Formats: sequence, structure tokens, C-alpha cells
Amino acid sequence: MMEGSMHQETGTQLVLMLPFLLMIGAYIWAGMITNRHYKTWPVTRYVFWAVGILCAASAVIGPIANRAHGDFTMHMTGHLLLGMLAPLLIAIAAPITLILRTLNVKWSRRISRLLKSRFFQVVSDPVVATLLNVGGLWLLYTTDLYMAMQHSIALHVFVHLHVFLAGYIFTVSMIYIDPTPHQRSYIYRGIVLVFALGGHGILSKYIYAYPPAGIPQEQAEAGGMLMYYGGDAIDIVLITIFCYQWYKASRPRTTSTYQPQYN
Repeated sequence: MMEGSMHQETGTQLVLMLPFLLMIGAYIWAGMITNRHYKTWPVTRYVFWAVGILCAASAVIGPIANRAHGDFTMHMTGHLLLGMLAPLLIAIAAPITLILRTLNVKWSRRISRLLKSRFFQVVSDPVVATLLNVGGLWLLYTTDLYMAMQHSIALHVFVHLHVFLAGYIFTVSMIYIDPTPHQRSYIYRGIVLVFALGGHGILSKYIYAYPPAGIPQEQAEAGGMLMYYGGDAIDIVLITIFCYQWYKASRPRTTSTYQPQYN
């Protein structure tokens, strides 16, 4: 009886994993197909996409996701994977660019118009993206929402979807890898980024001192520390990319390509 239950659970996990595997396969297929007409798609982007998708998958399927229901530390591990690391890796993989060069001109123009719409102008603003991302986490961990999602599948799915999308929107509002019609200045983004990182760090300390309802103190302390230090590790990568892009955009450009020859 137990063996049958284990086989059924394994089958369910494989079915749930299928959409993530299809996304990896579709990305690889799109890259290889478009290589016929455009510059070769970088191999590193395939890697970033695959690892990012697997990070997101591991937060909702598998051992981490299973243990997260009763272990707040595992829940926080899933949060870092789903809301921070996966969005960063996926953003670096430039999926919008790949989509635009995969589709025909008609559909590419439609997507371009959608990206230029008022809705995306508002959502992609760093302040709005920060409120959706960091503000959403404050709402999750300082109210009864965290416990409520443990008892509702629909709410559980919604929260996880929000965590990923908010994390992705925040990431692409700070670093521009894909085409970004509504670009903001580096100073503006930098200021918002500082406040966003501060809000995330303060929340981790708040969780450490004041656990969400129903969470044992020792789990809250471990989860808060993981959120603080793990979040910092991922943020360092985000900050490095941001500063590098700022440096490239602001460095003086040479007016001559002449190079003296010393033969």
C-alpha cells in the first residue's frame, strides 16, 4: 500500500515537472531555430535559463517544496530560489529578446506595442516593482496570509506565482537585458534599489525577532538569517550587473580607432 502511494506521488511530481521541462525545451528549440537567421544565441543564456527554471521548479516541486509546509527554513529556501535567484537567472537569459526574434514580424510588433503600453510603463517603474516585490513579502510575513496559504491550495498557488512574477518584474526594472521601452535613469534605479534592499533586510530581521503566526522561534531565527544572508548573496550579483551596466553607459567613448603600431 505504501509502495503504491510512493509510486503515485512520484508520478504526480513528474507530471508537475513537465511544464518546467517544456519551457527549457522550448527555449533551446527557439535559440537553435533562430540561429539560422540571426547571430548565434550565446550558450551561457541556455544555461542561465535552464538553471533559473529548475530553481523555480524546486521551490514548488520536490523535497524542498514538500518540507516547506512544516519547516519555515525550507520555506525560506524556496522563497530565495523562486523569488530572487530564478528571476535573476531568467532575466539574464533574455527571454523577451529570444521571443521577439523567434516570432514573425507581425507578432513581434504586437509584443513590442504591448511592452510600450501604459500598463507596462507603470508596472516596470522601480518604485512600483519594489512595492509589488518587497511590499508583498511584508504583507505575507507580517499578517495571517502566511498561515492562510497553508490551508488553501488556490491561495498557495497565487502567493507562489506572485512571488516569482514580482521578483522578475523587480529584477528587470533594475537591470536592462531585454528591450526596455520605458527606461529609467541609473540614479533613480540606484536609489530605489538601495531602499528595496534595505526593506528586504529589515524584514528578515523582523522575522527573526517576531515570527509569523504558527512558526516556532528557532525556525523563524534560522529562516530570517537565511533570508538575510542568502538574499545578500543574490543581491551582490544583481548589484554587480547594475554597476557594470552603469559603468559601460557612462564611460567616455574614444573618438578615434587609431592604434599605433610598434613593429
